[in-house]
Amino acid sequence: MFDLLFDNPAVIVQGITGKHGAFHTLEMLRAGTRVMAGVTPGKAGESIHGVEVYNTVAEAKNECLASISIIFVPAPFARAAMEEAIEAGIELIICITEGIPVHDMLGVLQKAKEAGTLIVGPNCPGLLIPSVIKLGIIPESIGLPGSVAVVSRSGTLTYEAAASLSAKGIGQRYIVGIGGDRLRGTSFVDCLRQFQADQNVSHIVLIGEIGGADEQAAAAYIRSHITKPLFAYIVGHSAPPETQLGHAGAIMGSEYESAAAKTEQLRAAGATVASSLPELVQIVAEAYDPTQATLP
Repeated sequence: MFDLLFDNPAVIVQGITGKHGAFHTLEMLRAGTRVMAGVTPGKAGESIHGVEVYNTVAEAKNECLASISIIFVPAPFARAAMEEAIEAGIELIICITEGIPVHDMLGVLQKAKEAGTLIVGPNCPGLLIPSVIKLGIIPESIGLPGSVAVVSRSGTLTYEAAASLSAKGIGQRYIVGIGGDRLRGTSFVDCLRQFQADQNVSHIVLIGEIGGADEQAAAAYIRSHITKPLFAYIVGHSAPPETQLGHAGAIMGSEYESAAAKTEQLRAAGATVASSLPELVQIVAEAYDPTQATLP
């Protein structure tokens, strides 16, 4: 699923001329990501941090043979931006934009499925492979090359988990923020499949939230397919029903969607579960044996 990321792929940024697009383009360039073109309709010929801007994704892709697009387009225009990338043949889309209507994502995800395009997000921080590639807004400074794979629904806890692991000398193979919206592309199960298949991943960290059934699906997959040590933490143990924590995906509609219920299902599936982020990092540190980890 993420194999193309290790081949130094060309990347484009849709919405590169906006404040956030321009800022994070510079950060990706500083991290060594090959941002080769930007796209903003009507801004062709401009240059942002030395990156040429084009009017369309097709023009940008044809010029630099990009396979990945990072999207910083405002929510009202994000559907059109993603569909344009899909139609242009982009293989991987990282959509940072939050607030995209559910109906818009229904259409986008259907088109992506038909085209075989992988979407991470929306409303996500993106993906970081330390010392390899930075796609999105996860700070390069928090990562440390290693063999632990981290996947999280919570953007903030993606950062905190990775930074805390790095502080203990525990490096990461992948840091993936899949986003907090109800409808999104890449799921926990998609990431778990990649982590299990990658021989350079020795341990897996999964961070979930209240709301929805993604963690339950992950638990079922873990039970049947994951043989590597897996550590999990579900945010929101004190949240009462109907509570929303930050974004649309984290709304607990029933006890089935509670942190307690999800934690128990993950425990029953074989995961080692924690009740707080510090505890999660500590149990990973206690189980992690660097001599048994195969580094990339």
